[in-house]
Amino acid sequence: MGVEAGLTAKFASLLPHLDERARRLVLGAEARVLGHGGIKVVSRAAGVSPVTVSKGAAELDSGEEPTQRVRRPGGGRKPLTGTDTGMVEALLALVAPDERGDPCSPLRWTVKSTRTLATELTRSGHPASAWTVAKVLREQGFSLQGNTKQVEGATHPDRDAQFGYLNTQATEHLAAGAPVISVDTKKKELVGEYKNAGQQWRPAGEPTRVKVHDFVDAELGKANPYGVYDVAANTGWVAVGTDHDTAAFAVSTIARWWEAVGSAAYPGATKLLVSADCGGSNGYRLRAWKAELAALATRTGLTITVCHLPPGTSKWNKIEHRLFSHISMNWRGRPLTSHQVVVDLISATTTRTGLSVHAELDETTYPTGVRITDAQMAALPLDRHDFHGEWNYTLRPANQP
Repeated sequence: MGVEAGLTAKFASLLPHLDERARRLVLGAEARVLGHGGIKVVSRAAGVSPVTVSKGAAELDSGEEPTQRVRRPGGGRKPLTGTDTGMVEALLALVAPDERGDPCSPLRWTVKSTRTLATELTRSGHPASAWTVAKVLREQGFSLQGNTKQVEGATHPDRDAQFGYLNTQATEHLAAGAPVISVDTKKKELVGEYKNAGQQWRPAGEPTRVKVHDFVDAELGKANPYGVYDVAANTGWVAVGTDHDTAAFAVSTIARWWEAVGSAAYPGATKLLVSADCGGSNGYRLRAWKAELAALATRTGLTITVCHLPPGTSKWNKIEHRLFSHISMNWRGRPLTSHQVVVDLISATTTRTGLSVHAELDETTYPTGVRITDAQMAALPLDRHDFHGEWNYTLRPANQP
């Protein structure tokens, strides 16, 4: 338990049994023990003004003889909320969410600190200090809060149904001993002496020095990590591309995973389930993605089923929180100075639950702007499922009926 939390519990049980002067002296004594900053800590823990704590400490330091004099009941300054009955309502109006506040108020466009709120209250005829504002806000159930990412945008009416369909497909494939993989492109990373978010332990005063500006290095360029996460095996395969993030690059990574790992891990498998986002190099609208998968199905003899996550739900893709998040944590605070450094950091990623990752560099050049004609699409051995055939489809080897 922290110092402040311990004091809060202590004061809650002790102070109600003391008179005003005794409370003040106890608080002052605690502040003296804590030393520098003790007055602020004690005032927060006891829920009183720092002035009260300061007075208690000053009385102890004065060396005055103990006295039995105590302020008579009801004496002393009355709380501001009691003498200014409109102050609380005025304060709550100031901190109302922007869409409910006065659009003409300049406060709507400023940081609503306690100091700013106190100034605005005073200007509107309710004199108050920043400390009083903070105290009243806490009493009214307010606290300092940041933004939280929870709004996913428009929700498709079949969002939950698609998740259920994907789960059913995954269960059936796993029961049949077939692999289920989650695929996606991780955020593209600048390669070079650039700042990487996060911190790492280093000797004090010796931070890693990186460039001030994040301009792409013409020689090093960017790293495009495309990942394959094996749901059953809890393993990852990541190709770090140096060229464009295209459908050909995405399917090439799946092919390399199958040839090096998948075929050995699932020797009797005749089918494969791929879970992917709706956009990017593996988007459901991308013809090249389907054409490349059809070629892979023919080359491997696998029947490849693809189930896309509904629009706006990419964060639920298993590869995001089972693989990519751990990679980001593993290289936090480390400048990605070369493509090989990126590969090594990804390969070193592990978790206590047994995740292991293989990474390799892919320096292949993948052309962009590849067009698949209507005739080529019609010729693909592609079967759309009855439920949302645009999201769920199966590609058969060309030599299979």
